Amino acid sequence: MCELTAEEIRAYRGTLAEPGRESPYRGRGAAENLEMFHRMREGEFPDGAMVLRAKIDMASPNLNLRDPVLYRIMRRQHHRTGGAWCIYPMYDFAHPLSDAIEGVTHSICTMEFEDHRPLYNWLTDNLIEENPPRQYEFARLEMTRTVMSKRRLRQFVDSGVVTGWDDPRMPTLSGLRRRGYTPEAIRDFCERIGVAKANSVVDAALLDYCAREDLNRRAERRMLVLRPLKIVIDNYPAERTEYVEAENHPDDPAAGTRRLPFGREIYIERDDFMENPPKKFFRLRPGGEVRLKHAYIITCTDLVKDAEGRVSEIHCQYDPLSKSGGENAGRKVRGTLHWVAAREAVRLETRLYDSLLLDAAAGDAEPDDGAEPRLNPDSLIVSRECLGEPALAAARPGERFQFLRLGYFCADSKDTAFEHPVFNRIIGLRDTWAKLARET
Repeated sequence: MCELTAEEIRAYRGTLAEPGRESPYRGRGAAENLEMFHRMREGEFPDGAMVLRAKIDMASPNLNLRDPVLYRIMRRQHHRTGGAWCIYPMYDFAHPLSDAIEGVTHSICTMEFEDHRPLYNWLTDNLIEENPPRQYEFARLEMTRTVMSKRRLRQFVDSGVVTGWDDPRMPTLSGLRRRGYTPEAIRDFCERIGVAKANSVVDAALLDYCAREDLNRRAERRMLVLRPLKIVIDNYPAERTEYVEAENHPDDPAAGTRRLPFGREIYIERDDFMENPPKKFFRLRPGGEVRLKHAYIITCTDLVKDAEGRVSEIHCQYDPLSKSGGENAGRKVRGTLHWVAAREAVRLETRLYDSLLLDAAAGDAEPDDGAEPRLNPDSLIVSRECLGEPALAAARPGERFQFLRLGYFCADSKDTAFEHPVFNRIIGLRDTWAKLARET
C-alpha cells in the first residue's frame, strides 16, 4: 500500500534511461498491507490518499513493470453498482484477470499494448494457477476517410454530428448493419486485408468493393426516381394501364419476375433530361429518343416550363412496336432510362450517405497543425420526394435492393414503416471517390 501522490509516483518511476526509486512504503508487511487495503475498500481514506501497487522491479527497462498501480480510490457512481464501491482496479490489472475468469485463451490486442504484455504475463503467472490466457498483438485497422478511434467517434455523437452510435455513417457494427452492409461483405473485407504486425492504412474503397460484389449477387432490382421529372406520352391512351414484365435479378432466373404498371404519365430522373446537352449525352433531349427499361422507345416532342423557366413537364411520343416482342423491339437507341408510372408510384424517403470526412488521408492521427479533420457537409442528403415502383411500399426493414442506375439501398431498420419506406444508400454503383482522386 503506497501513500505517495500521483506526481511522486511518476517522479519515483524514473525514465527510459534511468532506473526508478523504490517507494518508502515498499517495505510494509503483507498483514499491514492487507489491513490497509480493507480499510481503503471500506472508504476510510479520501480519494488519492493511497493506492495498491504490485511489488515487481523498479529497475526494469520496461516502465510498466516498475511497481505498477493496481487499485486506486475513486468515489464515482457506476452505471451498474451505483456508489457501492469506492475503489476500482486499473485496466492493466483487470484485463488479464477478467480474461482468465471468462475463459479467454488468446487475448487479442492492438500494437500499443505490446509493452504491457510483460505485466499481463506477470499477473497471470502469479495469480492464475491453470491455463493462464496469453496476450497477442496485431496492427489496428486504419482506413482512409474513416475515424476508428472511439474517443473521436464519441465526439461526433456528443456534438450531434451524427445521430448516435448506429448512425449509418459510423464505422461501428451497428452503423454498418443499419446502413445495409452484409456480414458476408464485412468478412470478405477482413479476409482480404488479413492480420499484420505492421501499421498500415487500408483504402476504404476496398470495403465498398466487397459490398458491391456481395450485393450484386443477392440484391434484387427495383426502379426508383430520386428527383422526379414528369413525362406525358401524348399518343398513349389516357385511361389505359398495362403491365410489363421485369426480371428481379438478371443473373438469377430463380428470383423470378415482377409486373410493372405502365401508363400515359410516368416519371424519370431529372438528371436524365437536358435541354441543351453536351456531346455524348445519350439520355433524353429535345427531339431525341431513349428506351424505357422493360418498356417502349419514346421521343421528346415538346417541353413545358414553369415560371422560373425550368422544365416541369416533357411531352413525348412512343413507338407501340418497340416493346419486347414487337416488330421494332430490336431497334437500337443509345440510352436506356429507368422510370416509374405516375398513377401507381409510391412516395418514399431516401438518405444518401457518404464519408464523414473530406480528406482522403484523414483518420485517427492527430494533424501536425492541430486542426480537426474537415467534415463532409454532404455526408447525408435526405430526400422525401422520391418515387418508387408499387412493391417498395411493402419493403421490410433491412431488405436490400439495387435501384437501377442509382446504387444499392437498404430499408432503414429503425424508421421504415408500412407505406412509409425509408431507404439508406449503402453504396453507389461506382467508386466516386476514386474518380475524384484521379481528377484532383
